[in-house]
Amino acid sequence: MIKILLADDHKLLIDGLRPLLERVKNLEVIGVAKNGLEAIELATKHRPDIILLDISMPRLNGLDAAKKILRELPHTKIIMLSMHADRRYIRESLRIGARGYILKESAANEVIKAIEDVQKGEIFFSQSVRETVLHEYIKWVREGDNLPYSPLSLREREVLQLLAEGKSTKDAAGILNISVKTIESHRKQIMDKLELHSIAELTKYAIREGITQLE
Repeated sequence: MIKILLADDHKLLIDGLRPLLERVKNLEVIGVAKNGLEAIELATKHRPDIILLDISMPRLNGLDAAKKILRELPHTKIIMLSMHADRRYIRESLRIGARGYILKESAANEVIKAIEDVQKGEIFFSQSVRETVLHEYIKWVREGDNLPYSPLSLREREVLQLLAEGKSTKDAAGILNISVKTIESHRKQIMDKLELHSIAELTKYAIREGITQLE
């Protein structure tokens, strides 16, 4: 039996995928997470074989959630879900160790094949994603890997996402289970590293870098 964790904050997608997966004999949906922090919690508790993980989720985005999950559960296989074949998201998904990348528009048609391939140790991409990966590879071969380095730590990215989503310092501290003073310290470090001076500028940076996005 292959244990599946669904992590997506869009009810319509979950309502479509869950019964589809549960009709397959050897698949078991062991939980549904509605944000990145809950995905980490449920993954740690249930230790799924495969996680279908939305990239754009509240509290903690799917990419940063995947990093944390794979640190604790390196044998868990992650398939990213996204609305877009965005090069930044695809590149980062591959870098952190995701085994698949499915576009939501084709998820109902591709998810079973994706799970089967990933469970066998293969990598699965939606068709348009495969084309993007190929173009990126050609560009890398021609120009070399000159991808920009992110100056922020994973904890700083977590704090940045919450602040960019409009959470107060107190709310962010409660969500991450750290002190208000620590949040304030992280915020100052983020601003110093990025040479930004307001929450508005931080929000623009977070959206531009794919840490969060406007719905």
